[in-house]
Amino acid sequence: MFSFTGKLLSLSAVALLATSSLAAADSMDDLVAAAKKEGMFSPIALPHDWCGWGDIIAGFKAKYPWITVNELNPDAGSADEIEAIKSNKGNTGPQAPDMVDVGLSFGPSATAEGLFLPYKVSTFDGITVKDPDGHWYGGYYGVLSFEVNKDLVPNPPQDWADLLKPEYADTVAMSGDPRSSNQAILAVYAAGLAAAGGDAAKAPQAGLDFFKKLNDAGNFVPVIGKASSVAQGTTPIVIRWDYNALADRDTLNGNPPVEVVVPKSGVVAGVYAQAISAYAPHPNAAKLWMEYIYSDEGQLGFLKGYCHPARFNQLVSEGKVPQEVLDKLPPAENYTKAVFPTLDEQEVNNKAVTGGWDSVVGANVQ
Repeated sequence: MFSFTGKLLSLSAVALLATSSLAAADSMDDLVAAAKKEGMFSPIALPHDWCGWGDIIAGFKAKYPWITVNELNPDAGSADEIEAIKSNKGNTGPQAPDMVDVGLSFGPSATAEGLFLPYKVSTFDGITVKDPDGHWYGGYYGVLSFEVNKDLVPNPPQDWADLLKPEYADTVAMSGDPRSSNQAILAVYAAGLAAAGGDAAKAPQAGLDFFKKLNDAGNFVPVIGKASSVAQGTTPIVIRWDYNALADRDTLNGNPPVEVVVPKSGVVAGVYAQAISAYAPHPNAAKLWMEYIYSDEGQLGFLKGYCHPARFNQLVSEGKVPQEVLDKLPPAENYTKAVFPTLDEQEVNNKAVTGGWDSVVGANVQ
């Protein structure tokens, strides 16, 4: 199985070199009491078919039934989540988010802006990718893949360059707007990394050039692809995280048959970070939520949703992962070529893609 810990050593020192002693998490009894008094928790951007979030939310509700989970805008992109925090400063109403789940590159930048509340969960030592002071933690990762409707595309593409072939006319879509969605922004990077032969410095521009070619060829469909659009044939090929594609495959259950392809090159892994808003109306309920998703139960929830959780290696070594869960994961060899862009590389790519998509590609994704 792919090593979450080993591959992430390339991330920047701000995330990894936390050597200071860690303060203990708040007393759980006190935290539970404080959260119960607040009575509500408002997460944003947690679609139920993404990484097992639906079952994780259900598990949290079952454990703490006296907390009302007020789910906000499940389809928001990472930039939308950050904007939701900014626009709700001082707002204690139900539309103000308590926590976010964002692409890793948004963690340090939002921390620098003072948007996250530092908190160290009781399992903090077991988390590899994190802010040393607990402003955000990298909870899980996946790799970008091609989700393919086999009824309409009997010969699925095996690599990024294949998407340019005439046989894939009017079939290829992204899973978000590349001007605001971390998933789509990294899809551009992945395509560029493949086109540039693995040269990270050239990947952002090469990715924009690739999608321009894809759009000019008539292969790119400028809509946000989902399981429903794959099934209906509006977007027979969607570029998305493997865990989302695998969940769609299970949900569609052969109608139509779905194949999930990890490309031969440009295998880019993305870590998503969770954080509590510095302006959270329900900070204690948010802390309790963070304790839950980083507990054994919450981490196994990610794994059941086909995501590799932060504490994966620890859970396996302790024999806490059921064999039937391991058996449902894709083959380990699919991940041997996975590349984890550093925070600096992601920042450069974010600026290039969000700033250059309209002028270079010119496709308005909706």
